[in-house]
Amino acid sequence: MTWEIGLTLAVIVVTLIAFIREWAAPDVIALTVLCGVVALGLIDPSKMTEVFKNEAPLTIAALFVIGGALERSGAVDHIGHILKTKLSGNLRWAILWFSVLTAFFSAWMNNTAIVAILLPVNLGFARSKNIPASRLLMPLSYTSILGGCCTLIGTSTNLLVNGALKDLGERPMTMFELAPVGIPLAIAGIAYLVIFGPKLIPARSSISGSLDIENRTTPLYHILVEEDSPMVGKPLLDTPLFDREGGVHLLEIRRNGQRIMRPMNTITVEKYDRFLVAVHSRNKRTVKPEELFASIRAQVLSTVDGLVTELVVRDESSLNGQTLARSDFRQKYNAVVLAVHRDGVNITKQLASVPLEIGDTLLVITPAHNLDEIEDTKDFILTDKPVDDTPPPPKHHSRIAWATLIGVVAVATITDLVNGVNPSFPVVPIHYASLVGALALLWLKVITPRDAYASVDWQVMLMLYGLLGLGMAMQATGTAEYLAETLVKVTRTMFSPEHLPLATLWLVFLLTLLLTEVLSNNATAVMMVPIVVKLAHELGVDSRPFVMGVTVAASTAFALPMGYQTHLMVYGPGGYRFSDFLRVGIPLNIICWVVACLVIPLVWPFH
Repeated sequence: MTWEIGLTLAVIVVTLIAFIREWAAPDVIALTVLCGVVALGLIDPSKMTEVFKNEAPLTIAALFVIGGALERSGAVDHIGHILKTKLSGNLRWAILWFSVLTAFFSAWMNNTAIVAILLPVNLGFARSKNIPASRLLMPLSYTSILGGCCTLIGTSTNLLVNGALKDLGERPMTMFELAPVGIPLAIAGIAYLVIFGPKLIPARSSISGSLDIENRTTPLYHILVEEDSPMVGKPLLDTPLFDREGGVHLLEIRRNGQRIMRPMNTITVEKYDRFLVAVHSRNKRTVKPEELFASIRAQVLSTVDGLVTELVVRDESSLNGQTLARSDFRQKYNAVVLAVHRDGVNITKQLASVPLEIGDTLLVITPAHNLDEIEDTKDFILTDKPVDDTPPPPKHHSRIAWATLIGVVAVATITDLVNGVNPSFPVVPIHYASLVGALALLWLKVITPRDAYASVDWQVMLMLYGLLGLGMAMQATGTAEYLAETLVKVTRTMFSPEHLPLATLWLVFLLTLLLTEVLSNNATAVMMVPIVVKLAHELGVDSRPFVMGVTVAASTAFALPMGYQTHLMVYGPGGYRFSDFLRVGIPLNIICWVVACLVIPLVWPFH
């Protein structure tokens, strides 16, 4: 082992720990690794910019835009609502049809976007059919991952692996090359969830799950403090407007036409102050609004529709690690938190001092029209659809968006097939086809430039570029070859030569799967692809089976809620506990491991 290999291995270990311990945001860690390998001399500074030549992030960005156009045109949402109205309350049928729908769309769109679109639809269906939401949301997350394994554009991981193959001088993947293993995995996974899901997935409710649908709406009162009010001159916290036990919640304070954006404990009531007040509680001590306002001599100016809803803290939320008091939540989001749901437990006491975590679900009261503004912050995943007063997009926008996606796929696929027959025929690469498709949608005004930029997950983009630097370091220093040789030496002592490739495939798949549970799927793929390519060369066999195993395994993280972003999206709304994912996810991991390792050698032989 050279010192460069030892240093690269140290960087890998530190990177793994940083991702597992969440020392910083994933993109920050990845870009730090890129700069670090250059600073340590593992990559020549002049070659650092080569990571930006990789076409995978460009392809992913263009597909984000196309997916954003599909999302904003309402194509997926419309079909979801049709299922919601047509399906009966039979649980297995509901799991089947929502799973099939999710898997199909995830083969063409970003799975995070699919879950974000279908999450409110699933919750609404569960409420209307009196089905525990937990029974539907875990399959929603799982099948969005399984669907992404079916096509080259199904996940960013597939595209990243494809870019790594080109950098390594290997043959790139075709559009549907993953389908022979992805489709059986999706079928097996959906069958498992339909047959065993109702028994394994617990019937749990989130914070608002036990509320009747009528109780999820509440009037909000705009009141004016009159000149002779007994509250004038008193600290706000000492007035009846701060009676949480009585169900009184303050959402907004205005003075001289301006919102007061200071902590509540610093505000003294003045005459003619205006407050937006909710009176909502399920206990018997709830005050009556008329009596409250009469006692404090406050005039009701108007009422607006309020909503009791759930907000899930996103992984890139600015609230991660912040308390409600420190973040000034009430004033910033025009909402009041009633409870925090975490790991199956509802926290209702001392809420202001509870540091928020990724995946926490906040039960809040907010004006119904405020959901749009909350969604725009990108701090939360909404479980209720925002009130949309804008006219729906023209119906032809949905058709154009679908035609664009189909055109991108068809052009990239057909030109690749024709080139295989006639090498003189030019191949249109997927990154060029997807970029042209995104531009066509912009020119046709199906999506605006602002919405196009908002559709791109820039954290994913930056993380990909940073992780590509780690892959370069592993290649440049010989670390990938060293790890491959070590793995081959170990497996040769355990298996006979004729069984060695197949046994190594099973081990590689399992190792990748385990790493994906605790790491980013993209980080795992970047580290494993160069290793398995070198490993195949050491064994004297084709690298394709190992590459396909890594590609699929890097997307099949089902056992831990932090294993995939979509799990965190459903974790709070489903009222899940950590052990729920272990109970349901581990068997699904085993199913994917067995099915994939049986199918891959049949489709991509070792020799």
